[in-house]
Amino acid sequence: MKRLFVVGIGPGKKEYFTAEAMRALEESDIIYGYPVYTDLVKPLFPEKDYRTTGMRQETERCQQALECADGGQTTALVCSGDAGVYGMASPVLELAEQWPDVDVCVVAGVTAALSGAAVLGAPLSNDFCVISLSDLLTPWELIERRLRAAALGDFSIALYNPSSKKRKDHLQKACDILLESGKSPGTVCGFVRNIGRDGEEATLCTLAELRDTEVDMFTTVFIGTAETKVLRDRMVTPRGYDLTGGDT
Repeated sequence: MKRLFVVGIGPGKKEYFTAEAMRALEESDIIYGYPVYTDLVKPLFPEKDYRTTGMRQETERCQQALECADGGQTTALVCSGDAGVYGMASPVLELAEQWPDVDVCVVAGVTAALSGAAVLGAPLSNDFCVISLSDLLTPWELIERRLRAAALGDFSIALYNPSSKKRKDHLQKACDILLESGKSPGTVCGFVRNIGRDGEEATLCTLAELRDTEVDMFTTVFIGTAETKVLRDRMVTPRGYDLTGGDT
């Protein structure tokens, strides 16, 4: 069978790899990916044939992986977090129409919203949104509309790609939009850098403080609801249970 695995590897440490991800990588002859991600896999599978492409070469990477699988070699394309959350699962499945004999298997991984939330406590325990602040593939006007809608619905929000060298002010702009749309300046927020990797750092703050905070692309930001609170230095969004000792 001609097979391409699209594998989410989570934050990158072995402890975050699912059993299914490990099995897919064990079965693969060739592993494609962005160099940062293949470097996280190499210590676990040093004997594999690794092939990489750089930033902004995602389409070429997907095409090459499909061609390789079509040639009869079981192939894996690795992504950080989950392959279906800002990962390569979508473009691979779109491009796979040109390679009808290739069986594409998407392997779930632990996305940053979940692994980062666990570091902070329980910020996403009720309804939440995941929004990327990168406007490379999504117009900023659409990102603004999504931020306003999330604020209107009082969702907990996980923000991906909050900053980069070319868009250092995107997190500040996002905070301004949320404040203008009804979020309180005192809303409990948090952010985690290098989730599940060396140098992991977690910080709690208010939305007003977050507005003036510098973060980088290795950071995931969490913005609470009106009910989110800090308990024993953990960010907690109540699930809604009656915890007063009454009937449940």
